Amino acid sequence: MGGAPIDWKVMRSKIGPYPPEAYEFVRLGLAHTAQIVHGEKDPGDNRHVSGQQLCLGLKDFAIRQYGLLARTVLTRWNIQRTDDFGRIVFGMIDQGLMRKTDEDTMEDFRGVYDFGEVFAEPEHV
Repeated sequence: MGGAPIDWKVMRSKIGPYPPEAYEFVRLGLAHTAQIVHGEKDPGDNRHVSGQQLCLGLKDFAIRQYGLLARTVLTRWNIQRTDDFGRIVFGMIDQGLMRKTDEDTMEDFRGVYDFGEVFAEPEHV
């Protein structure tokens, strides 16, 4: 995320209670998802992914990064459903940190999966 510094207070007031780490996670998760969807391509090529593809990629990225603690980490960042990923993405788009196509909407992020089902909680022994 280059360019002008991000005013986190403005971001939080416009988008929601997501800390800077949540935005960084989505940014890195987007690169991870583009790699899965498009493979090794020239960075100048179109590496667009849909909202649904991004949600699935972020699930995979969270599990790779945090393992069984993935849901706990996301919850700490106030990310509890795929809609939250959409709010973060569209907030970043509004700030010029990401781009979208005319076809991309918040609806693409609604109910892609249930966090309780895809992120296994560690069993208490």
